[in-house]
Amino acid sequence: MGIMAVRISARRGRHSVGKGDKKLELLARVPLFANLHGRDLERLGQLTDEIDVPAGKVLTREGARGDEFFVIVDGNVRIERAGAALGTFGAGEYIGEIALLDEGPRTATATCETACRLIVIGHRDFHTLLAEQPDIERTLLRTLAQRVRRLEPDSVG
Repeated sequence: MGIMAVRISARRGRHSVGKGDKKLELLARVPLFANLHGRDLERLGQLTDEIDVPAGKVLTREGARGDEFFVIVDGNVRIERAGAALGTFGAGEYIGEIALLDEGPRTATATCETACRLIVIGHRDFHTLLAEQPDIERTLLRTLAQRVRRLEPDSVG
């Protein structure tokens, strides 16, 4: 049973966003979205759903195809790789940015340790936004390039 089961039982909360919106503040803290501002960040916020997820629910399973990104609003999520605990993520932390970009296999299993409130962005909605708003796509590409440069100090160019 995957995240779709969570969505069926979850309280959905897609809505418009505005200045001072906690959701936008959380999205702006995600490194991938850190260079989005104003209308672009608001547009991203409009794609989100807020869901309530029960303790024990598996959000992602290592090796399974993934297509959703999560920001934790409230609660704790345990992260495991190859059966070993890597840590616990809490409010303001995020899971799934790689899958949001490429729908590839999940790199870890994420399980709600407590009841959680999450912000969710789906791959399809995200890529529709990028196709409709090329400025957002360019901003994200620049952000990714900056992150790669920091990871690869010997890179040239």
